[in-house]
Amino acid sequence: QDITLSLKSSSTIKKLYNVDDIITNSQSMELIKERIRMIADTDSSVLICGETGTGKELVAQSIHTSSSHRNKSFISQNCAAIPATLLESILFGTTKGSYTGAENRPGLFELANGGTLFLDEINSMEMSIQAKILKAIEEKQITRIGGAETIPINVKIISAVNENPIECIKKNKLREDLFYRLSVVQLSIPPLRERINDLFFLVSHFIKSYNMKMNRNIIGINEDVEEIFRNYRWPGNVRELRN
Repeated sequence: QDITLSLKSSSTIKKLYNVDDIITNSQSMELIKERIRMIADTDSSVLICGETGTGKELVAQSIHTSSSHRNKSFISQNCAAIPATLLESILFGTTKGSYTGAENRPGLFELANGGTLFLDEINSMEMSIQAKILKAIEEKQITRIGGAETIPINVKIISAVNENPIECIKKNKLREDLFYRLSVVQLSIPPLRERINDLFFLVSHFIKSYNMKMNRNIIGINEDVEEIFRNYRWPGNVRELRN
């Protein structure tokens, strides 16, 4: 399949989230919304820390849509479980003949030029690729695989980790130098179990939303369910609650 075509269509046709889509009733999340507006138009790299399902991509898209380059590309790539060779070609692009079947194809850095590149779960990325990303960010240029020409890039980098980044560094999942380069601004999204105010606020929001979609008239949850929800740990966070 043509990666370029699918990426362009997903980044330009799909409506991106904005700050108002972050539904919350907690002070910690309101502060994050304030910070999004403050940092959106800076060149600083942003690292978003949070467990799976807390809404890291929602925050990343909101940073992009709050900025002056909201009409430029927003390209998202989940780095989990992708082999280093494939991820390298996805990120940096390929030159025809560089390997069997290779075509001239731009990578994500080129496709996101002038806009935002969101790299999710960078703690799952092999160390060899982390070194190349660091070099690309620092030099503001990339070279396609098999190519000789350097291509200048102007991209805001937003990345995310689903574990404590300091622990990732200790476990050799994340290069320390890349961490410092990516975390000029750091946003930590608290898990749902620490946002009880948000829990039932979101329950009401999702019930209302699905009532409209499914033409139902559910008025809420009963006390037994409320008690179960209150004592549950929500390992999948907001994504689990919504599903």
